Amino acid sequence: MDLHHGVNGRSQEPRIRFAEELRSLRDQRGDSLRDLGRALGWDWSLFGKMEKGATLGSEDVAKALDQHYGTSGVLLTLWDLAVADTPQFKARYRRYMKLEAQAMSIHQYSPCVVPGLFQTREYAHRMFAAGGMAPGRGRDQQVEARLSRHRLLTRDEAPKYRAILDESVLRRGLRDQGAWREQLAHLVEVATWWNVTVLVLPFSAGEHEMPNTDRAFLRMPDGMTVAWVETGYGGELVEDAERIEELLQRYDQLRDHALPPHQSVEFVQRVLEEIPCPPPWRCERYTLAQVQLQQP
Repeated sequence: MDLHHGVNGRSQEPRIRFAEELRSLRDQRGDSLRDLGRALGWDWSLFGKMEKGATLGSEDVAKALDQHYGTSGVLLTLWDLAVADTPQFKARYRRYMKLEAQAMSIHQYSPCVVPGLFQTREYAHRMFAAGGMAPGRGRDQQVEARLSRHRLLTRDEAPKYRAILDESVLRRGLRDQGAWREQLAHLVEVATWWNVTVLVLPFSAGEHEMPNTDRAFLRMPDGMTVAWVETGYGGELVEDAERIEELLQRYDQLRDHALPPHQSVEFVQRVLEEIPCPPPWRCERYTLAQVQLQQP
């Protein structure tokens, strides 16, 4: 049995379990999100975000849900555990980082944001800011730590890295068009590296097997594979062979829907060309990336 799931198949990770219970309770009632919003007096979109794990909501919301569903404090207890789970998340992520540094190959799917191994400095700053991290030394240190991971792809005996990017990653840009253009140009550039493959999953592919879930698979030197599964409310390191096989099958199906490598890079280029050209130095960087792409 997967150590992260109980006998009923539900997750034992507090943040994931809280979202699962919210969805299950509403489904049992047969209510829509709008029905729930009208009953409790909050905007229905809040409950949708909570069920997807994008937010935990406030204590008042958790209390109201607990009373609405008649769970006698169970939902509130799950909410408390989820809020307190941050240290465990950090410990799991640190272990994943150590494994990533040893991996022979990395296969990733990103549904919403540019993967950390591809992020520019400005993009990384904006992502930490969007996550609620205030400006200052702490954020600067997090950005430097993220950028230091780039060396993984350029070192001797670098791992092979395949990243499938949902079209959402490319369409939801930064407000600063210059910084966003720089990020897209960097994507085009890294796609020329010998050990990197960038694939785009277009909206035209329709529904697919892994919505709203960032997943990475690491093949280790001993031949074993581990997976990192992350949503808006937490991350999970998966080492159970049976579950990893299931996740890999879904990843392979997703890859079948993606554009081929050359078409994917052309797709990123087209998105880049749609952005009004900022100061000349950024345009020059994009031109360089185009030239590199055309080199044998």
